[in-house]
Amino acid sequence: MATTRTDPLTLEVVDLIGTVVARYHDEYEEVAARYHLTGAQARVLGLLSMEPTAMRRIARKLKCEPSNVTGIIDRLEARGLVERRPDPADRRVKIAAATTEGRRTARELRDALHFAREPLAELSAEERRTLRDLLQRMLGAEAGA
Repeated sequence: MATTRTDPLTLEVVDLIGTVVARYHDEYEEVAARYHLTGAQARVLGLLSMEPTAMRRIARKLKCEPSNVTGIIDRLEARGLVERRPDPADRRVKIAAATTEGRRTARELRDALHFAREPLAELSAEERRTLRDLLQRMLGAEAGA
């Protein structure tokens, strides 16, 4: 028997996901503000602290216009947190990369986020893997994007 989208369990799960997202978003904005960053700037900095990334790819990940990413990169670059570089594979393309200061700031931002980390610490490694796998399955191809 197929589960409908309006059964009580599905509605409860949807509500819980919404609550988790809202609480994470609120804490992310609060922590970013401590560093005089917007949530979007903090998210871009976090992405760039993992690897230098083409600006179009950042826009795809954030699901926004490339011009928005350009403005975010401009502000982060003015603060010395990121830099633009030519892409070694295609010098016509610019990639953005976190500076040493940017990577330090991104690490501090991640360390200051307690909401997601604390409840997850209560789960076993197997439970965290199961949750990850279920979330990836829900997101389908987007999970690896």
